[in-house]
Amino acid sequence: MKDFDEKKGAGGGEPFVVDAFRPEDGEGIVRLFRAVYGEHYPIRLFYDPAALTEANRDGRYYSIVARTGRGEVIGVTHLYPSSPYPSLYESGVGLVLKEYRNAGVNTRLMAYLFDEFVPRRPHIEEIFGEAVCNHPYTQRAAEPFRFIETGIEAALMPAEAYTREKSAPGRVATLCAFRCFRPKPHRVYLPAAYETFLRRIYGRLDDRRDLAVSGDPLPPGRSTRAEMTVFDFAKVARIAVRESGADLGTCLDRLETEAREKGVMVFQAWLNLAEPWAGKAAEVLREAGYFFGGPLPRWFDSDGFLMQKLLCPPDFEDIVLHADFAKELLEFIRKDRSEVAS
Repeated sequence: MKDFDEKKGAGGGEPFVVDAFRPEDGEGIVRLFRAVYGEHYPIRLFYDPAALTEANRDGRYYSIVARTGRGEVIGVTHLYPSSPYPSLYESGVGLVLKEYRNAGVNTRLMAYLFDEFVPRRPHIEEIFGEAVCNHPYTQRAAEPFRFIETGIEAALMPAEAYTREKSAPGRVATLCAFRCFRPKPHRVYLPAAYETFLRRIYGRLDDRRDLAVSGDPLPPGRSTRAEMTVFDFAKVARIAVRESGADLGTCLDRLETEAREKGVMVFQAWLNLAEPWAGKAAEVLREAGYFFGGPLPRWFDSDGFLMQKLLCPPDFEDIVLHADFAKELLEFIRKDRSEVAS
């Protein structure tokens, strides 16, 4: 357990301690979510103390908590599996009570998570985060913890999630960044259309890859295996293409039609870069209006590749980025979307 921090919040807050979740934290986490988001946060688990306690018990979520000496929860962040590969964990759902936002709470939460909590859990092999891009604060806070930017998800989060604090005029993009804790070097096949920029991204990674350019055709005797998840509140559809075959275009059309009937405005497709024909799969998606999102290390255990399609304005001008490479990444994405749309 961390020692109490003597720093005070902007509102004269008490000293606090950072620690792993305790069952008695559940009510405090719910109060924190209501204080920051009202009733609008889309994951309803965070409004149910008993369900949150159970999720921490069975490993669906790990809550890292900042609490005062009186036990008041003034900050929290989470770790949870959210990709097709169960040993890749997402770091996210972090928030701090407004009165404590100048007290270093978020930095202390992340330091405990990445320097103490994760190294003691060998089943966690890689971590990624999706930092919101309506402000730079989360991106700045993560900078000391050696995460590497790989992609941007345009227009991912609905503005309604930020209504209480009025921090977003429209849909909010997120910046994807990864950190390896247990290496797994392997071969990835780069789509030729993106080879140069993908090599630049892979050159920055903290894990080795054998890079090859994808040149194989989609296998004619193989059926596409894909699953779609629709997030109704966010109007987002995520399509995990675990295996792609010659019917990829037909499969994609069917899933898109189903999603449009549910009001989806943002489509994301994850391709598997372990497939020698990943380049042809990317071409099929580009012809359907999808543009560059970025590589996703260890997404399927092998690496994934995000492509995205929008039925709403991308609001590129409202995307706030901190790191120089993230800004370079955004410019590449803007250019690719323009080429796909032309």
